[in-house]
Amino acid sequence: QVQLVESGGGLVQTGGSLRLSCTASGSIFSISDMAWYWYRQAPGKERELVTTLPRHNKRNYADFPKGRFTVSADNAKNTVYLQMNSLKPEDTAVYYCNAVEDTGVAYWGQGTQVTVSS
Repeated sequence: QVQLVESGGGLVQTGGSLRLSCTASGSIFSISDMAWYWYRQAPGKERELVTTLPRHNKRNYADFPKGRFTVSADNAKNTVYLQMNSLKPEDTAVYYCNAVEDTGVAYWGQGTQVTVSS
């Protein structure tokens, strides 16, 4: 079993930045053995995919910028990050990290609230 714990959410003004963290523990050899996803769910809306980090990314820090959001990983810390810049009120949501093994087994974090004030 793998446990995912998220942190880093909070209240920020429009244009601000936040970095979310998702730390894995439990039966894990390397976080690069899993594919990673960040999702978000705003009130009254369906959960949507924000960005991904492919499996077997062996680099210690791997940035996959997608617009204002960048995902990276620190294999030594078993942690995946979501750096969010130039935040907008419409980015307000609960953000979830998701890790998927090559067997298809998936794990979810508990979610962290991000609120962007106008």
